[in-house]
Amino acid sequence: MNDGTLQVERQNASLRIQVEEKLRQAIAEGRFRPGDRLIERELCALIGVGRTSIREALRQLEAEGLVTSYPHRGPVVTLITYEEADQLYKVRAILEGFAGQQFAERGSEVEIRALAKAVEEFERAVNAGSSAILATAKNAFYDCLMSGSGNIFARQMLTSLHNRINLLRMTSMNQPGRLLHSLSEIKEIAAAIEARDALRAQAACKLHIEKAAKVALEYLMQNVGSPRT
Repeated sequence: MNDGTLQVERQNASLRIQVEEKLRQAIAEGRFRPGDRLIERELCALIGVGRTSIREALRQLEAEGLVTSYPHRGPVVTLITYEEADQLYKVRAILEGFAGQQFAERGSEVEIRALAKAVEEFERAVNAGSSAILATAKNAFYDCLMSGSGNIFARQMLTSLHNRINLLRMTSMNQPGRLLHSLSEIKEIAAAIEARDALRAQAACKLHIEKAAKVALEYLMQNVGSPRT
């Protein structure tokens, strides 16, 4: 039986996905920072869509943990606590270490070349100094890393973690000296994978996340508050 109740409006779904991606990108770039209110009418004017599309996109981002809705205040970009960030980075280090190891062992030559190109793009972004280009280039690098691991479940979990980490990524990379260290670290990841050295790749991925975590957690301790004791 087909009564049409399960059919979808493809054009509307495509528009919603585009709005979601625009908002995710704005958060990743630091255009909307943790604690910022997301006012529907302003977002409608900014993105050029109606309130229905904005509301649907905000609901999805809320499900991903990027947005939190409060009574009498509405949706805001989620404020991540020290404890949450610490937990996120620890799990991410384990998963990305695994992804790097798997990439070195199983990745194709095409995927290795794509990773090298992503590193080059990130280096260009570092030299350009644009937050928007940096966020896009860093996400492209991680996308290559996850794809090259060949593990769809690790990719799904890391994608979810990256969405949350985007709340802190620009904060971390904007700290003095961090950007150049980050570039050096991802070059080491790519070199280890190209050499097919699985243990080296795993260690390089974990070190990269641990260094980023240290910077982000120090920032949170100074600006948000110290962890519970």
